[in-house]
Amino acid sequence: MTRYPTDRAGLDILPVDECLRLVASVPVGRVGIFADGEVVVLPVNHVLDGQDPVFRTARGAKLSAAAEQNVAAFEADWYDEVTRTGWSVLITGRAEVIYAEAELERLSQRGLRAWPDAAEHPFWVRIRALSVTGRRIPGDDEQTGAR
Repeated sequence: MTRYPTDRAGLDILPVDECLRLVASVPVGRVGIFADGEVVVLPVNHVLDGQDPVFRTARGAKLSAAAEQNVAAFEADWYDEVTRTGWSVLITGRAEVIYAEAELERLSQRGLRAWPDAAEHPFWVRIRALSVTGRRIPGDDEQTGAR
């Protein structure tokens, strides 16, 4: 039996602290932004800074969206085909480029490894969380990616 309330589809509704713990347990998530007239979803390596996903990027759509402080979404998930269990967390907010030297220095100590194209020009981007929601397919917590 689950320890969380469920939605109408029977999925566990996860509290914010559990959502953040799960997002921190996986190295890759996806950033969704509106760029050049269309929605773009791109994978990123990330770390959490409080409730905010933070990642490095090179010049391009992600950096442009952040420079304009556009609405953005960050999603991470995990699924086990054998047990048919898993979870998904969605963080929505505004993207912003991080410029403050003290903050850049602090974040650089977090051990984030950027995608290869960001290695030469590592701009740091934060999604300032406005909403954190998550769902989990009910099952044994030992088998649902909870680390």
